[in-house]
Parts: sequence; C-alpha cells; structure tokens
Amino acid sequence: MAPEGPGQDCATWSTPVRPSVYNGGSRVITSSDIAAHIKEFDDKGFLVLPGLLPSFFVGRLTREVDHWVDSGLRQRSIDACLRPDRCPVPEVVELEMTAHGELAVFPPLLELLEDENLLGPAFVFHHLHSDRRPSGAPGKPWHHDYEQRPQRNRRLPMLHVLHYLQGLRPAMGALAVLPGSHHEVAEKDARSHLGTDVLPGEVLITELPPGSAVVLHSALFHTRRAGDVPTAEGTHRYMIDASYCRTGELWPPVKPYWRRILAVGRERRLGEGRWAELFEERHFGAYEPGDAGRAS
Repeated sequence: MAPEGPGQDCATWSTPVRPSVYNGGSRVITSSDIAAHIKEFDDKGFLVLPGLLPSFFVGRLTREVDHWVDSGLRQRSIDACLRPDRCPVPEVVELEMTAHGELAVFPPLLELLEDENLLGPAFVFHHLHSDRRPSGAPGKPWHHDYEQRPQRNRRLPMLHVLHYLQGLRPAMGALAVLPGSHHEVAEKDARSHLGTDVLPGEVLITELPPGSAVVLHSALFHTRRAGDVPTAEGTHRYMIDASYCRTGELWPPVKPYWRRILAVGRERRLGEGRWAELFEERHFGAYEPGDAGRAS
C-alpha cells in the first residue's frame, strides 16, 4: 500500500488533526508576498494568486464556460475522450473560444511561470479543461495529475493552474492540498481510498476572491471537498484548469484529438513571438487510450 503522507507510515494518518486553512477572501497579497511564496514552491508545491484576472476578463470567461456547459460541448468533449471509437471529435475545442484562448497565454501568468522555481523559460501548453458545478456538488477523492506512465520520477515539472472565475466560497467546495506530496513518486490514485478525508498537514483553501488562481505542481495530491448545502442563489463553482510542462522530454497527451488543440493555438497565433514553442507538437509523445483528461 502506498504511504499516506510524505515521510509517514500509514498508521500515523488515522490521527485527526486541525488542518491549516487559507482564507484569501479579505487578504491583501503583495508582489513581495508572491515572490516569497514562489521561492517556497519547490518545498510546498502550490501557490495561491488571489484576484489574478481582471473583472472584465472574468466576465467574458464566465459567459464562455456557460456556453461550453449548456450547449453540451463539454459533455461531447468528454465522450470523445472516453469513447473515441464511437464519439466524434467535438465541433469546437476550448482554445477556439476567444477568451479561453487568451487565458491560455495570459501574459502575467506565463511571465510568472518563467521563474526558475516554477517552469523556467522553456515550457509547453499541455491541456485546458473548463467546467461549472452547482453549489453543494459532491467532492473528488485525493489524487494528483502528473502525466507519466509509468510514474517513475519528478525530473521535470508539470503545473496545473486552477482558475476560479467566481472565486471560492464554502458552498462551492473547498480545495485541500497536501504540501510536499509532489516529491513522492506515486500513482495518481494512491490516496483515492481516503476519499476526501482530512489529512494531517493539509492546507484547506476555503475562500478566494473572483479571478483567483491556484498553481499546483501536478504531482501534488489534492482533493475537492463537497460544497455546503446548496444555496438559494444557486452559486456555481466555475473553474478552468490549464496545464503547462517544462520541455526536455516527450509528454503524454491526455486527449485523442490533442493535435487539433495545439493546431488551434498555432492558427490563432496564441503566444506568438515570446512563447513561440507553446503549441508545438514535437514536445509530445504518442497518445495512448485511457489518457483522457477531465477537470478536477
């Protein structure tokens, strides 16, 4: 059985403890704060960026997510991944939506990712998922999202950027992360048997303002907790998950139509000039069935 925590044995994790709680709803984060947190990224494996996106951009993205979900495009994209032999490639991919494409190359974010403590100057876009969940929705068990088969090392970083368009509030479902767990070499589901249980040493992110993002090392174990009882106003949890990898080896794609997604990035000239390699196919290996990626 895989260990239940960094440097711990399974038995020690049955003792309940009070988790660290991050409530960014009323907290002012300065550039010096972010710089300090970036230096700690290798140790902790996560970085909180409150209010990263401007409000007008959040509005455009929110409308696109609504269209993506309500039109059935999201479900068709999932079906095309899970049953590629029976389901056609969706007529639209996420990067073809105007604001989603802009988000994938949002300069303040990519400039941040260039820091050597994160990805460094040479990295590639991996995928993007877009989702909307109602308040009170169920959680998702502990897992990580580092793409490697078999899981064998953490030589090169892969990052997931979780954009919470309307922020986070308890009704939406908190994000819990397990600092330092990205240094383990473990399968994605090594802690799934724990469900969404509270783990010793976890950090619980309960509230964030609109437009916030959480950057995770993709190998960091995390869970989505169930939201509180559904609220009368019907608060939704809007999340766009964008992933990037440092170049240096062939990364496994997660969607059977991954070449089309990268082609859209090139056709739209996203990141052209400064991030010219961002959508190049040569950084990827062959797609293998069963790699289908879905929003966390």
